[in-house]
Amino acid sequence: MRKIRVGVIFGGRSGEHEVSLASARSILSHIDRERYEPVPIGITKQGRWIVGGDPLHALASGTAEALTPASLLPDPSTRGLVRLDTSAGLVAPRTLEPLDVVFPVLHGPYGEDGTIQGLFELAGIPYVGSGVLGSAAGMDKAIMKTLFRAAGLPVVDWLLLLRPELERDPEPYLCQIEARLGYPCFVKPANLGSSVGVSKCRNRAELERGLREAARYDRKIMAERAVQARELECSVLGNDAPIASIVGEIRPRREFYDYRAKYIDDDSELLIPAEIDDDLAQRVRQLAIAAFKAIDAAGMARVDFFLDRETGELFVNEINTIPGFTTISMYPKLWEASGISYPDLIDRLIQLALERRADRDRNETSYSPTLED
Repeated sequence: MRKIRVGVIFGGRSGEHEVSLASARSILSHIDRERYEPVPIGITKQGRWIVGGDPLHALASGTAEALTPASLLPDPSTRGLVRLDTSAGLVAPRTLEPLDVVFPVLHGPYGEDGTIQGLFELAGIPYVGSGVLGSAAGMDKAIMKTLFRAAGLPVVDWLLLLRPELERDPEPYLCQIEARLGYPCFVKPANLGSSVGVSKCRNRAELERGLREAARYDRKIMAERAVQARELECSVLGNDAPIASIVGEIRPRREFYDYRAKYIDDDSELLIPAEIDDDLAQRVRQLAIAAFKAIDAAGMARVDFFLDRETGELFVNEINTIPGFTTISMYPKLWEASGISYPDLIDRLIQLALERRADRDRNETSYSPTLED
């Protein structure tokens, strides 16, 4: 039986490039090679696609220029990559063997925000994860929290700031944050993940520094009220009838669960399952599925929560539509504890991608009015 060709795409043009490489390394190590033929596809920080050889090693070592450039055409008849022959100053595309499905492991902008999902749609290739709308809504924290509020989900008080306005005159916005949110508060880029550009601010000097740091990565900046909270996480899997994993808890050794705690240091305490009662665990799972549906997500997502230590209030913090897939990432760990192994999880996600594409292909794309119309 022919193996299913899976294009695993990683790297990309975002501050989470290195995280993407770590996730892809784990997926390529655990995918069932008796059933699937993985095709590694790298994207450099400049946006150049590379195939052949070992794109993962090339991106990690800075030797990507030695590999063959490629592209994905927005043409369903091609349904795969084309190799670009740039010799003699010409660009002569040569079609490679078609891909059956794509597994994007691109965290952050240009990978998790609906942009590359739009290319997959134009190319007519099934892909793992949320579609254009769900990806875009899940990436933009301001849009995400607006949709959560509309769906009646509890969220922490927040404000949206724009970089051009802050650069013109920051004083009114500093005062607004202090009056409405107070200290401590968090500031972060609206369109980034993995805690990149996130700062905890306890006074105006730290707030000013935090806003400058967040503005390095995005024109939209979120300011949120800090909550003395336990951090709970729940993984979601499925399309129209998603299921939720058991609930986990993160106890970071650092002041909050930042980039270093997630991907470099392995000293944060991960409690699986979380030490909460059954009623609260069920509430978390229900809210995780509700958040998944609120943004029209598909395939996979990890939903993060705050449990206020003082009041016991539960807040939906955010949803990640392409969660980390490293060996210490919570998404696969929660499913493993729920009875789905890492290879089986990869298999389910690929099958969900094929299922969603088959359902989409049922849509009629032409219309012929009848006399009765």
